Amino acid sequence: MKIGINGLGRIGRSILRQSLNNEDINICVINDLNPDINNICYTINYDTIYGPLKNKVAVSNNKILLPNGNKVEVHSKNSIEEVPWKNCDVDYIIDATGVLKNVQDANKLTQEDIVKRIFITHAPEKFVDFTMVLGCNEENLNVDQHFVIATSICDATAIAPVLELLDREVGIDSGQITTLHPWLSYQNLMDGSSSSWSVPGEIYHHYALGRSVIGNLIPKPTSAITATTQVLSRIKESDIGSFSYRTPTSIVGSADMTLKLLKNIRVEDIHDILESFKSQQKWDILNLTEEPLVSLDFVNTKYSAVVDKRWTSIHGKDLLKLVLWYDNEAGYSSRVIDQIKYVDTILQNKSK
Repeated sequence: MKIGINGLGRIGRSILRQSLNNEDINICVINDLNPDINNICYTINYDTIYGPLKNKVAVSNNKILLPNGNKVEVHSKNSIEEVPWKNCDVDYIIDATGVLKNVQDANKLTQEDIVKRIFITHAPEKFVDFTMVLGCNEENLNVDQHFVIATSICDATAIAPVLELLDREVGIDSGQITTLHPWLSYQNLMDGSSSSWSVPGEIYHHYALGRSVIGNLIPKPTSAITATTQVLSRIKESDIGSFSYRTPTSIVGSADMTLKLLKNIRVEDIHDILESFKSQQKWDILNLTEEPLVSLDFVNTKYSAVVDKRWTSIHGKDLLKLVLWYDNEAGYSSRVIDQIKYVDTILQNKSK
């Protein structure tokens, strides 16, 4: 598969790094606002969270030379529409910019048959044909109708499969979920404006997000449940309350879930349901642990979510508490790659 990446921020680079160990994927084009190709190489080779690449990328004739010998064409265009994707015979584009305008323009590229599909690494409520979370709703994908596919967000990627599973097996009446999410690159080291990342130039109405990420827990509204309920079969956004803290940490998110169930159940039964799903899953969706771990112990986990069995409890007979951990970059990026491979397999089988 020949793939182009639009936007080489944290997620774009994570996807590129992971693709280096995947023979099915050939990253052949990168577009990023950074005009310095040597600096782009540097950001791929060296990462404060995940460490340096063992086999480095390099600049060769104004292209990026990958360890496997493939060369990546590099552009610095302002929008997804300006990049000459067609000249590179790209099959799929991953838009990892988070910019809403690029989502709107993505539709034009598929309508003009420039690429097979475009994958959007967030969960816009408009301008996409389908939002997918593996382990939750992939069977609803219709390749004859869905061309711009949102790969949702890290929180929904972790939360949605667990909610869908428990609702199917036990039934969920209502609930409340609090997410603890590491800081993101658009936030400030020092107090400043709460600038929007999806609509550059606008100020986000939640001013507290402009405060310093250092030393602060920043309470904020979250799109986690909005994104999650986009992919659930029955549960609506009004059924689950949500709240979030942006934490003064660089990686690994957590979700603290309190769910009122429709049946009386034991902790052991909940774990059996989760373990059964794990034993049959097609992708690395769910794992469980009961070791005394902390957030950094989950760095680079490729699972969508890890259930921390230490904190599972039932209050009364039907009030369930669950705690999930997830690497909001590596785990999420792994599912983006899995989604592309899943769609490609369907298209390949359809063409036979």
